Amino acid sequence: MGSDKIVLPLLPLRDIIVFPFMVLPLFVGRDKSVLALEKSMAEQKSIFLSAQRNPSNNDPQPADIFEIGTIANILQILKLTDGTMKVLVEGLQRGRIETFKENPDYFEVEVNRIHENDQLTADVKAMMRSVGTVFEQYVKLNQKIPLEAVAASANILEPHRYADTIASYMVFQTQEKQELLETLNPADRLNKLLGILKSEMEVLKIEKRVHGRVRKQMERSQKEFYLNEQMKAIQKELGKRDEFKSDFDELKQKIKKAKMPKEVNEKAKKELKRLELMQPMSAEATVARTYIEWLADLPWEKAAGTDKIKIPEAQKVLDKDHYGLEKVKERITEHLAVLKLVKKIKGPIICLVGPPGVGKTSLGKSIGRAMGRKFVRISLGGVRDEAEIRGHRRTYIGALPGKIIQGMKKAEVHNPVFMLDEIDKMNADFRGDPASALLEVLDPEQNGTFNDHYLEIDYDLSNVLFICTANVLHSIPRPLLDRMEVLHLPGYTDQEKLGIAQRFLVPKKVAEHGLTKKNIEISEKALERIIQDFTREAGVRSLEREIGTLCRKVVKVVVEKGKKTSVKITPASLEKYLGIPKYKRSDREGPLEIGSAVGLAWTELGGEILSIEVTVLPGTGKLVPTGQLGDVMKESAQAAMTYVRSRASDLGLVKNFYQKNDFFIHIPEGAVPKDGPSAGITMAVALVSALTKTALRHDVAMTGELTLTGKVLPIGGLKEKVLAAHRHGIHNLIIPVENEKDIVDIPANIRKSIQFFPATTMDDVIQHSFDKKFKVKKKKPAVRKTKKSSKTTTKQPSLRLN
Repeated sequence: MGSDKIVLPLLPLRDIIVFPFMVLPLFVGRDKSVLALEKSMAEQKSIFLSAQRNPSNNDPQPADIFEIGTIANILQILKLTDGTMKVLVEGLQRGRIETFKENPDYFEVEVNRIHENDQLTADVKAMMRSVGTVFEQYVKLNQKIPLEAVAASANILEPHRYADTIASYMVFQTQEKQELLETLNPADRLNKLLGILKSEMEVLKIEKRVHGRVRKQMERSQKEFYLNEQMKAIQKELGKRDEFKSDFDELKQKIKKAKMPKEVNEKAKKELKRLELMQPMSAEATVARTYIEWLADLPWEKAAGTDKIKIPEAQKVLDKDHYGLEKVKERITEHLAVLKLVKKIKGPIICLVGPPGVGKTSLGKSIGRAMGRKFVRISLGGVRDEAEIRGHRRTYIGALPGKIIQGMKKAEVHNPVFMLDEIDKMNADFRGDPASALLEVLDPEQNGTFNDHYLEIDYDLSNVLFICTANVLHSIPRPLLDRMEVLHLPGYTDQEKLGIAQRFLVPKKVAEHGLTKKNIEISEKALERIIQDFTREAGVRSLEREIGTLCRKVVKVVVEKGKKTSVKITPASLEKYLGIPKYKRSDREGPLEIGSAVGLAWTELGGEILSIEVTVLPGTGKLVPTGQLGDVMKESAQAAMTYVRSRASDLGLVKNFYQKNDFFIHIPEGAVPKDGPSAGITMAVALVSALTKTALRHDVAMTGELTLTGKVLPIGGLKEKVLAAHRHGIHNLIIPVENEKDIVDIPANIRKSIQFFPATTMDDVIQHSFDKKFKVKKKKPAVRKTKKSSKTTTKQPSLRLN
């Protein structure tokens, strides 16, 4: 193998490899390449062809071009109208770039001619025969290569030319072709070519099998379509077309009966025409059929309960099913009265908010019965995907409409009572925010054109009465809350629980357990003790469970002794059936310890009392609040301490008392998280008690936010807090003066048993908190005058403990 050098213009190629003895046309458009061609045509008519390493590079540099290429002869050149050139080249022999010559107009390189070894050994002959056999099979499988290629290559005796000729006919990756071009030994080149041929053969065989399966499937589908058409024709001739209705005819009838709006009807008919042209067993046909069925099954005009609205009967239904809840019942009867007069009214969005077990969900069912409408309920607890509300688009496999449209289909009427349960327990993640999707559903101005992603048409929800339920409001987004009319359902009083137990729970549980009124008798006093000693809740779920436990115990006795057995439940016998009382009524008869105060708190389960304890120990002035308190509550403790320090002299305390003591504020129970500002005045009076060594009244509880200047600010949840105080036997409550307006919401029997002390400032709180009275010495404003200005300063009233 020898070599000699020659200087030639270079033409970089994209995704093309030119082998020696190969003739093919090239299209040239880059300026440097066009100048290189013109230079070659003007002189020796030879050019060096080499591929780029990166085909997408429009301005290759010397490092971007492979060293091994092909010296070619230009046979023909043609200039096209768009400025590009079409050139026909013939590969002559391999060459290697030695150096790039400096030329700003085009690439010019010094090339070493590579002379190849033509020695024909026995091994090379055998290799050529193997390559020829496999190439013949490859040509038979690949219809893109003409059969003449086999005959043309069979007449070539030189090994290197034989390998290059076969490689030029094959279609495979540019990188593999470049590797063949760079393989200079003919025997190695034939060996590598044989491997590529066998690999391509395997791919072609797999493609042939796949094409065969597809062809068979198409033939089967065509055969089924032909037979179905024949069956339809036979049925028509026999006059039995009605007995053998196709899915297509059934869908057509459904669309006629659905009484859809004009736009929806046109959409359904359009989809039906598309379905008629599809293969019955295809996936698209299944999607189209399901979509048409959804359109036809939705209630578009059918309504319920609009013709026979009777307010007294509706009131009777609500009273029969639920005890109390007068505000909610009044709101429903108002809606029915308006509906009776105007016939058409945009459905209000009612949100029932209250602790668990107060009857929010069951109230929704009663509203449906009272209005004579279908009731549908969906639970939103834990929903975190927007598609659960708006539906999935039909492009997805197994797509379905959202819960709203599914509920409407289940209701079968377009004006049901639709309950969205646990709306405060939705979440948001990367799949979207379902609360945002509900904004359109729960807006009376927008829900007349609700658009589900699956249906892709507007659906009218304006006739639906939406009822939402929630335990708390703070987790509901403000835009969503703004669209709802909030009705609060506070906890029941003991008297209301007794009435619910007698009228609803006891008869229900007796019937569920297969008992009769003769088998079990629960006295009123026994029910009162269950409410007071065995349950402590805002609702009645625990009360229902305890009554169920009593019924099970009695069932066991009845089974053992006979069906005529009668058991009377009295307060004394409760421990026999229910065990030791779970709760002990608070004993508020004795005096409170020094540093202790009783506050009131609101929880998701209703109101609770809050014991606050303060201990003062020698120290360095630290304030240590404990009891798993939140940031707001800790800040309230700081505000209470600041207030006490500001009134130190008025309370008879040493001026720097806080520097020599540490103050520990603890609020049991320690494992329960607590937060909020409403315990501010309670912590302040507890600090006053601990510092003045004076105990507070045992029959007083309080609630209110405290400012640094001693003002008492209003709080929320007053009704629940008052009910909690009543449950614990506390009959004197200190409340902010701005909460006086909320007292009317408290049941009359509770109001009569509790004395309220409205407080404007901490002075009022202190006056009502201690058995010993504080005398408030009001002084006239002291006027101080200076030469430059005059100011009037008012000193705070002085408090002295007698």
